[in-house]
Amino acid sequence: MMLLAPHRTKALAGRVLRQLRADPRFVAVSLIIPLVITFLLKVFFDAIDVPMFDQTRFAVPGAAFIVHFVTYILTALVLVRERVGGTMERMFINGYRQLEIIGGYLGAYTVLATWQSFLILTWVALLFDLGYSIGAYVQIYLVIWLLAVLSMALGILVSNFARTEGQVIPFIPLIVVPSIFLSGMIVAVEDLPTWGQVLARFTPLFYANDVLQGIISGGTVLDTLNPFIALPLLTVGILFIASRTLREGT
Repeated sequence: MMLLAPHRTKALAGRVLRQLRADPRFVAVSLIIPLVITFLLKVFFDAIDVPMFDQTRFAVPGAAFIVHFVTYILTALVLVRERVGGTMERMFINGYRQLEIIGGYLGAYTVLATWQSFLILTWVALLFDLGYSIGAYVQIYLVIWLLAVLSMALGILVSNFARTEGQVIPFIPLIVVPSIFLSGMIVAVEDLPTWGQVLARFTPLFYANDVLQGIISGGTVLDTLNPFIALPLLTVGILFIASRTLREGT
């Protein structure tokens, strides 16, 4: 079996980054859409006339969900477009291995996710007038960033099973809807049926929300270490499956 070549992964990441620089519209959509949706979320929260409603309990997890949602969809669509355009097939012909391809795309889009996570957290802090400490903001940022990387991994995996961009559409509710209802953001997971509690453990936002709630309540990631560690572990597991299901063309 051929050994993986890190220089090819780096070269691919560089090519994808150059593509991003040449496509400012895609970059703008990736960065601006989460900010717009978060603003609408603030408008919605302000319209809720319920005593003792604490916006801050939902603001940060809500922003994390928006990043999760947007990053997942855009990554899946971009990878399918690459496959339809024949780029994936040419990489296989040139000797690229599955992990090298996935590593290259993930490395490039992680740069975008880094800025996306920073902008969304800054925007949420300003909109909702959050008064957390610097340490809390750093930990929140890390959780949102890890969730964004995990979302890219999901997008890569889903793209392996879609032959056209239109075929990605059915996968959107498959990931997004469980993320809303099984994450614990709206209803405590402990109040769900047993089967719902089991399914929640397969939902990335469940772990992210658990850690974020602990941080905004005054704790640290060390207080919710297990769900925090689950985020990178899930990412590795999803990337492994993605590497085993990656194919050349449509």
